[in-house]
Formats: sequence, structure tokens, C-alpha cells
Amino acid sequence: MSVHGRADVARGTWAAVGTFVLWGVAPLYWHLLKAVPPLQIVLHRVVWSALLVAGFLVWRDGRHWLRDVLAGQPRLRWMLLLSGLLISFNWGLYIWAVNAGHVVETALGYFINPLLNVVIGVLFLRERLRPLQWASVAIAAVGVLWLTVRYGQFPWIAIALAVSFGIYGVLRKLAHVDSVTGLGVESAYLFVPVLGVLLWSESHGTGGFLPHADAPGYGLAIDALLVLSGLVTALPLVGFAYAVRRISLTSVGLLQFIAPTLQFLIGVFVFAEPFDRSRLVGFACIWLALAVFVADSIHHSRRLRPAELA
Repeated sequence: MSVHGRADVARGTWAAVGTFVLWGVAPLYWHLLKAVPPLQIVLHRVVWSALLVAGFLVWRDGRHWLRDVLAGQPRLRWMLLLSGLLISFNWGLYIWAVNAGHVVETALGYFINPLLNVVIGVLFLRERLRPLQWASVAIAAVGVLWLTVRYGQFPWIAIALAVSFGIYGVLRKLAHVDSVTGLGVESAYLFVPVLGVLLWSESHGTGGFLPHADAPGYGLAIDALLVLSGLVTALPLVGFAYAVRRISLTSVGLLQFIAPTLQFLIGVFVFAEPFDRSRLVGFACIWLALAVFVADSIHHSRRLRPAELA
């Protein structure tokens, strides 16, 4: 590999690390907005990230970027509309869960997600699993079943987050468009109706972003955090898009576990969420499944390298 190539890989690796660290510590940011209803946070997140990403794409691709992307591609249009709705649902559930004291369960969802992606690949993309991959999925299923029985209720937040983000990933994989442009199109679809809801809520005194009659509003600090939520949303996605073009998907998959690990630690040690032995057993099964999955991925990639060089 050339010096330039190694430098590119190094930049991609640091971009991936930075991206997953930002996603990992995001609960701390959303917790600052605890006074704002989750739906309002999601609405602001969509509006401000749409403006930010659209501005970036105009600068990068010109002011007709949206027309150029969608021209003559009806299939791409509905796929990105559906993916936009899915990621909005994922954002809303995640923010509600964080501010309702379920950070540990959100972490479980994002630990499960890579394993669920494997299952989705089998069901929808006709991919084949190696024996150890089947074993990792089975161990993870045991962990979820244990949490359901011992915890007393189905971990629906974790499963809903994993499923919605997993299907979102399938749609984005099948939609042949880069990550930032895809986010821009998704945001463009949602921008007008979401902005309409925000303006309606503000005009009726239920929005809180602006003072209204007897309602003083959230205040300048909260308003600034809501505006910056667009950057918090878009920046990691831009970093992710930068990283995946420069490092292998195996490397991205391994680094991906930074985010739920940080979320888990924040839930237990910062927000003091309960984590008893029963939950530990369930999480231990998930972690063992991930260890098997990662070990198999590393072993398989090492076996492929000599063949690729031959």
C-alpha cells in the first residue's frame, strides 16, 4: 500500500472512531433536552439537519442536486421516502427512551443490530451464513429470550430500534446513492410536513421554541441545543460516509461496537439505571454472540486475503 493509501486509511479509521464516539455519547446531549417532548426534538432534528445537509449538498453538488439525484429514478424516490420515515421513527423512539431512563436498553438494541443485519441479509438479500454466524445469532436469541423471561417484559425498545435501523440499512444498501445525498433526499421529503407541524405547534403555543402569550418558551439555551441537534444528527452521518469509502466494512463493523458500549456505560454509571444479575446474564449472551461474530469475521477476512493476493 502506498503512503497516500495508508494515510487515507488512517483518516478513514479516525473518522469512523469519531463517528461512533459521537453516537455513543449522544445520550448525554439528548438528556439536556429532557424538558422538550420527544416529538418536538425529532421535528427540530429533521428540520435543522435538512437545512444543514441541503446547504452542504448545494455547496458540493450544485443547487440542482435534488433534481439530479431523483431524475428518472422512481424506485429510488419511494425507497428513500420509506427509509426517511423509518429513521425518523428510530430517532423518535431513541430520544424518548433516553429521556425516559432506558439508555441501557437502547444500547442493547444497537448491540443486537449487527447480528440482526446478518439475519436480514439471509431473509431479504439471499446471503448465506457460515456456521459460526448461525451460532452467534442463536446465542443472541437466547440472550433476548432470557431478558424477556427474567426481566419480566419483552425488550421492545431494543428490538424496535434494532429492527427499524436494520430495515433502514437494507433500504439504504439497495438504494444506490451515497450516505450524505441519501440523507439529503430523506430530509427533503420530510422537511415540508415537519416544518408545517412545527409552525402549527408554535402558532398554537405548544411548540416552546418561541415565547407565546402566557408560555415563556424553552429559553435561549434549549433553543440553541435544538438548532444544534441538526449538526449532532448530520455530522456523524457525514463522518460515516467518509469512513466507509476509505476502510473495509469489516473494520467499520468492529468499530461500530464503540457506540453501544459507550451508551451502556453512560446508562449504568452516569444515569444510574438498574443493572442486576439477571440483566447481566442476558447482556453476557449478547456480548458472547458478538465475540463469536467478530472472531468469525476476522478469521474469514484473513483467509480471503491470500486468495485475493494470489
